[in-house]
Amino acid sequence: MTQSDEARVSGRGEPIRVLIVDDHALIRRSLELALAAEADIEVVGEASDGQEAVELSDRLLPDVVLMDVRMPRQGGIDATRQIKASVPSTRIIMLTVSDEEEDLFEAIKAGATGYLLKDVQIDEVPDAVRGVHEGQSLINPAMAAKLISEFANMSRKEAERPPQLPVPRLTDREMEVLRLVAKGMNNREIAKQLFISENTVKNHVRNILDKLQLHSRMEAVVYAVRERMLEIT
Repeated sequence: MTQSDEARVSGRGEPIRVLIVDDHALIRRSLELALAAEADIEVVGEASDGQEAVELSDRLLPDVVLMDVRMPRQGGIDATRQIKASVPSTRIIMLTVSDEEEDLFEAIKAGATGYLLKDVQIDEVPDAVRGVHEGQSLINPAMAAKLISEFANMSRKEAERPPQLPVPRLTDREMEVLRLVAKGMNNREIAKQLFISENTVKNHVRNILDKLQLHSRMEAVVYAVRERMLEIT
């Protein structure tokens, strides 16, 4: 075990518990092998469809779920919605061949924290798991651009609907951070833009999520657009 591995394990006290969900056994096996090599990650189960994923999540309470989008019996987006309802603390990464805007947006609305295409390098998956477990959103720049486009469409559609009160009040700085999150920026980019540290950005994001009672950055953006706290054009 390397020193960094030891630090991660000792810092958390126990490994990140991961559930792998995919209807292809070969993909499940590849993901398991990539994650099993990491000292701070433990694969606690596998499922071949969304229905099985929901059942296992209720029983195993995973920290992170790697979820395929399209599967027999029940797809990943419906399963994500059910898992987030029953185990809200679980972070879900959609792992899929689909880069369609509709799938991406529906996954985020369902509560997914990340969205990876299956052409991602397998050795990037452990860091993706760590990232979402630490509260980061995981969407590549091209897909973030598509998501921003969907936010803009949603903002226009919601323009006639009166906001639901009361809307939690965010500070001016928190609103600045949320606007940059909505543009697809990560913590490092936000820190550079606002001339503050990454840790300060993380604290602002944590405060935003606490105030809005949400679990991910993208959920916060969806909420803010819906409640007309943000306008995205």
